[in-house]
Amino acid sequence: MGMLAGKTAMITGGTSGIGLAIAKAFAVEGAQVVISSRRRQAVDDAVQLIGAGAIGFDGDVADPRHHDRLADEIARRLGGLDIYVANAGINTIRHSAEVPEAEYDAQFAVNTRGVFVGVQKMVPIMRDGGAIVLTGSLASEKVLDGHAVYAGSKAAIGAFARSWALELKDRGIRVNVLSPGPTDTEILAKLGVAPEQRADFEAGMAAAIPLGRLGRPEELAQAALFLASDASSFITGINLRVDGGMALL
Repeated sequence: MGMLAGKTAMITGGTSGIGLAIAKAFAVEGAQVVISSRRRQAVDDAVQLIGAGAIGFDGDVADPRHHDRLADEIARRLGGLDIYVANAGINTIRHSAEVPEAEYDAQFAVNTRGVFVGVQKMVPIMRDGGAIVLTGSLASEKVLDGHAVYAGSKAAIGAFARSWALELKDRGIRVNVLSPGPTDTEILAKLGVAPEQRADFEAGMAAAIPLGRLGRPEELAQAALFLASDASSFITGINLRVDGGMALL
């Protein structure tokens, strides 16, 4: 029997990278997986990759109405929720002096408001004893060039988790943060790392990571599985850095 047998798990941003790896790992461990992302085709493709009866919804986590619809559908079709992984996020690397207002607003709308509203809407349908995992970032603690806005949007996640860990303690719902370091996902291309620059980029990153390499999405997924499962049943309110030791330097 899997670690999440009989559980229902919702993962935002579950169509690629870390989110997709988490969804796959949860499905392997027996969970009924629900994912969401912006693009319908990406959702459909991910559902096929996850298998195990996964369900997908498209929508923007920055829109509170999206979370209302998700909560209503999950409650109606599945009876409730045991695990919520607020993973969707965006990042644009830019020096603070060059950040336009729209870009600032977009990062906080998705990375911060999207997490807050998502948890706000999902908690009422969550079963007692459930688990919430929030995807933070190493950038919230370690200064990375061009990451000021992203870091600010992610720094709020730790404050949310600590508050929610106490607010939800009487229901036995645990709340923890998973903070990835540099991870080998599709987002590298979105950040402007061209294919021909990939080797040099990875070498530069590896030099700044004590374990000497980028993380793999599957490694982040296993950490999320730990936080979502009974393996961490006496853990709440923590920030688990999965960064190869990068925060130490």
